Amino acid sequence: MFDWLRIFEIKNLFNWKIMSLVEIKRGTINDLVDLIDIGRKTFCETFAKDNSEENMNKYLEEGFSADKVRAEINDPNSMFYLAMVSDQVIGYLKLNFGQSQTELNDESSLEIERIYVLKELHGEGVGQKLYEKAVDIAREKEVNYIWLGVWEKNPRAIRFYEKNGFVEFDKHVFRLGDDGQTDIMMKLKLK
Repeated sequence: MFDWLRIFEIKNLFNWKIMSLVEIKRGTINDLVDLIDIGRKTFCETFAKDNSEENMNKYLEEGFSADKVRAEINDPNSMFYLAMVSDQVIGYLKLNFGQSQTELNDESSLEIERIYVLKELHGEGVGQKLYEKAVDIAREKEVNYIWLGVWEKNPRAIRFYEKNGFVEFDKHVFRLGDDGQTDIMMKLKLK
């Protein structure tokens, strides 16, 4: 188990930012277990307090099953990136292009489907570093815009995206178990 307390002691002793220790690496099939683990953990940290245990369990079983995550990793129009400190996964990013997008399926766009970071590292710049990786990839792929959906009851995430220039352009329903929830769809134009 990774000793976060020790990392924070060292960080404070030397006035380091965790972000300076973070490496971003492309997720592959070899990272399947890590992606499932970080996905489940960060999703629970973010949404469990506002949703029923039954709906959470159903979503986690379906959304983070080994078969589903394996298929997403092997999809040429999806990409995973892991935020790492030493050999420990502390967050991740999932991007979708074209027909692999959850909604728009616009060839001239990139979807940020997920940016999640361990709760104890919120505010340390890890999410920003993952976001910047998404922007770099969007520019490399020469897409016109980046879009995403964010739960209307997640003000922290909404502020994060607004700070980075995203604006609301629509809404859609996200199914968490048997609960239909409203996501705000946000867009950042690059061209």
